[in-house]
Amino acid sequence: MEFIATPKVENVQKLNNSNPRESTVGTLYITTTHLIFVSPQEKEELWILHMHMSSVEKMPLTTSGSPVRIQCSNFRVVTFMINRDRDAEDIYSSLEKLSRPSSVEQLYCFQYRAKDDLPQPTGWTFFELSAEFNRQGVPNQHWTMCNLNTMYSLCPTYPSQLMVPTSAPQSLVQGCAKFRSKGRLPVLTYYHAATEAALLRCSQPLSGFKGRSEEDEEYIQCVLRSNPASSHLYIVDTRPKINAMYNRAAGKGYEAEAFYPNTKFVFKGIENIHVMRDSLAKLVETCETKTGNMEAFLQGLEQSGYLKHIKSVLEASIFIAEALVNGVSVIVHCSDGWDRTSQTCALAQLLLDPFYRTIQGFQALIQKDWLTFGHKFTDRCGFVAGDPKETSPIMTQFIDTTWQLLRQFPAAFQFNEKYLVDIHDHVYSCQFGTFVGNCERERQELRLAERTYSLWGHLTNSADEYINPMFDPTNSSNEVLTPSTLPQNILFWRGLYSRYEAGLQQARGPEVIDLLTLTQISTASLEDHAKHLSRRVDGLRSMISSNSKATAGVVKKFLPSMVNITAGVANIAGGGSSSPRSIQNSSEQQQAKSSEMDKVEKRFGDLKVDNCESSKF
Repeated sequence: MEFIATPKVENVQKLNNSNPRESTVGTLYITTTHLIFVSPQEKEELWILHMHMSSVEKMPLTTSGSPVRIQCSNFRVVTFMINRDRDAEDIYSSLEKLSRPSSVEQLYCFQYRAKDDLPQPTGWTFFELSAEFNRQGVPNQHWTMCNLNTMYSLCPTYPSQLMVPTSAPQSLVQGCAKFRSKGRLPVLTYYHAATEAALLRCSQPLSGFKGRSEEDEEYIQCVLRSNPASSHLYIVDTRPKINAMYNRAAGKGYEAEAFYPNTKFVFKGIENIHVMRDSLAKLVETCETKTGNMEAFLQGLEQSGYLKHIKSVLEASIFIAEALVNGVSVIVHCSDGWDRTSQTCALAQLLLDPFYRTIQGFQALIQKDWLTFGHKFTDRCGFVAGDPKETSPIMTQFIDTTWQLLRQFPAAFQFNEKYLVDIHDHVYSCQFGTFVGNCERERQELRLAERTYSLWGHLTNSADEYINPMFDPTNSSNEVLTPSTLPQNILFWRGLYSRYEAGLQQARGPEVIDLLTLTQISTASLEDHAKHLSRRVDGLRSMISSNSKATAGVVKKFLPSMVNITAGVANIAGGGSSSPRSIQNSSEQQQAKSSEMDKVEKRFGDLKVDNCESSKF
């Protein structure tokens, strides 16, 4: 409460983004976690989480009052017109401090308490790196688990468990780490069992103009020998070559081809975090333009370059996936190996492995390639006050590229668009501790698994909302996705970037996919109830036939419930008032003796798809 100068301001106007001359009058409240606007006359209530506010701007004073404009990471933009300039200044200064805490310990996740009786530990044990590697088929004769990073002494931003070539001695692993930026040496993230090809990730070498490391060169040869079926491997540098050459002046750079025999080098031209940040800013600015001029919108979209960047990330990921399918191992890096490397490695696995296209699998993929391998969520998402130049929409782009795949292959994914949007929004909300911290070591030091709730437990508890009714596991269980990257197939995602546009929800109406989901849920509830009725009838028949003398008593005992059940079935068949919700409640009552955590873990296990087994369940 110390940052809240004015907790309540009356007669505030919320301006219409499409038409600033129109407004809604109400009262503005500031709490420790939310900004709340309430308009009793218009029956409107708007809650904005402080952590979702990416920028707060106090605009110049006008004759109508002092405007305060708020732009959010979930792409909501709202402007409030406040009568008194002093009140506007208080609101602005309060939101500036509340939306950017000075330390991680002040984040929302440390205050949040679930209201749905979800036990706090739920979700934190859904993923184990060793179990996921076992699912892939490693360790084996070519790959082994390395214990050099148990205390994070080899590489502070890597996981404690590292999978390295069996033929590489510990001294070689240590020498290689010293030659890589931040100690992020090439380690296995995915083993493609069908071809024995491996996907490794790392950071750029500390080569400079003439530097080399015999340990690093020999280690790469150990990686090559770990795939007996191939005579060469790829090193994919996701950066533009000019950027990599520029880094050489700072003592870093890229591998010299002459020192790495039987290795093919490829540059993929994905721009850096600063270009991506500016690109998204231009896209958001274009979406806010309300001129109605198609030419202006298309020109703004083109000038932002955002879809071009989405296309570049997809193309690099497709190249990696195709190499692994063809039996060639791939080492991927950018500068430090936690931005573009995370994007392309994760997307390549999404193309290759149907398990990652399930609800469980997608969580495992994010947990492994983003959280465990050290994407800097705290810095890139700007959770706390710091250098704004460190922020960048790297995770947003990954969610967008996943949506592009979902749109091209709707039957290949168990989850729907809402699942992606909710993950995106909760990355920035800090309501859950899942994405807090820059690496595994930081999360352990913060004891997040003990002090905060997990997003994965929350999402699993609401799994019915995220099921894609078009998902066909029989056709996609062994399918490698080959998306098209032709310009006409890379689309602007209106459902993410323009979802708060005035009147958009009313104009769109219920989506066909939503109607299919509701139908699927209702059908499943009816089928469960029909099975329950069938079991009751079988029980009655067995009891009557086994003890004819007790027939009258048994019938009398079961008759009332049978009458109710029969009436319920007749009601459903005749279009009566019984709803799928009331039927579902009957199923929920049977599980009342189980703990809430057991229920969620059972639901997590129920999400398994044949031929797409989980890493743990």
